[in-house]
Amino acid sequence: MQRPELHEHIITTAGNLFYINGYNSTGINEIVEKSGIAKATLYSHFKSKEEICIAYLQQRHEGLLGSLKSFISKRKVGNNQLLAIFDFLRDLYREENFHGCWGLKTFGELSPKQKKIITTIQKHKKELLLYLGEVVGENIFNVSKAEIEKISGGLYLLYESAITESHLFQNDWPIYMAKSMAPSLFANSEVK
Repeated sequence: MQRPELHEHIITTAGNLFYINGYNSTGINEIVEKSGIAKATLYSHFKSKEEICIAYLQQRHEGLLGSLKSFISKRKVGNNQLLAIFDFLRDLYREENFHGCWGLKTFGELSPKQKKIITTIQKHKKELLLYLGEVVGENIFNVSKAEIEKISGGLYLLYESAITESHLFQNDWPIYMAKSMAPSLFANSEVK
């Protein structure tokens, strides 16, 4: 394996372990074993488990945001794009190894001292929120910045609660409930 491929292989392997077993429950030795590499090889790519975790969170975030943008762009303008995040989440939920939000799962295991990972998760969540603001701005006429923030913030909170609750209950009813509640956020707006 070439160095860039090996780097990605380590991130993916460690990421799967973090996502399924938890960040704190996954040790360096397990990452080394599952990756099929020597410990020295791992440390030639990453200085610490924290650094691997940040790379994993970045990899997952970029994949999610890229897939979400593609998914929404293929929907008809208007309500379909505004509600597409819930259809996207429903598809995520139906994947074999759905365990909720990897960022929040990781965050739940951290101490306040682990600021680099916390900051990474916060940054990713802000990027998702900003993207939802773009979707709102592109699909609603004559809307103020404050109204865009209110609507996109509401969509974001419904999405975040739906992903957490669907994992908690091992059922997709929270996704459907969130999607059914979302139109009330823009009921008084002029949707394209």
